[in-house]
Amino acid sequence: MDSDKKEMPKHVGIIMDGNGRWAKKRNLPRTYGHKEGVKRVLDIVRAGYKMGIPYLSLFAFSTENWKRPQKEIDNLMFLLRTFLVEHVGELEENGVRLNVMGDLSALNEKTSRLVYEALNRTSKGDKMILNIGLNYGGQDEIVLAAKKIAEAVKEGSVGVEEIDSSLFESYLYTKGQPPLDLLIRPSGELRVSNFMLYQMAYSEFWFSNVLWPDFTESEFKKAIDDYQRRDRRFGGL
Repeated sequence: MDSDKKEMPKHVGIIMDGNGRWAKKRNLPRTYGHKEGVKRVLDIVRAGYKMGIPYLSLFAFSTENWKRPQKEIDNLMFLLRTFLVEHVGELEENGVRLNVMGDLSALNEKTSRLVYEALNRTSKGDKMILNIGLNYGGQDEIVLAAKKIAEAVKEGSVGVEEIDSSLFESYLYTKGQPPLDLLIRPSGELRVSNFMLYQMAYSEFWFSNVLWPDFTESEFKKAIDDYQRRDRRFGGL
């Protein structure tokens, strides 16, 4: 099926998984898998841009990932900094606006500075919003939104009767964005891992046994084509 001839998903999320297993299969350190995985990030962002997908959300680092060995965490942060230094210019030139989902306060000064610089440089992008889950957890996002609404009610700026789904969504990291149409998870795992729990209420799921470092543009197109064959009813008939 030609993915250009049917409605494209407006918002696609990807849980990037399998870097460590990819490296292990090749008798390489896990860091090699992460390095290769970063290359796929750029490939998939470019592919999504070409296909006209306006919102792309990638799960890069979860709140639970801090439990990993410090050496691996340091390597992941190094790769993040390298990606921002080398590729933020391309994002800016192509109208891609970077948006971070997650608590940046836990990042070291060097990493957070580069993230904020990238957010600022790409802030005028109007072709695609690229959400990066960084120190992110879906449950944490919902709890944080609830706390902020409670504070607003306490201050008197929001009335209890005003609280509805629209107001709640305005307190999420994805404020102003459509819900997740399609959630993709490579690597063979069949779970959502605390990713965008609110936004995925009516998401279509697409699971692949391909490990993330092998997740090419053609594999991405398979997911999009499959999505376009589905009949989305949103609880109706």
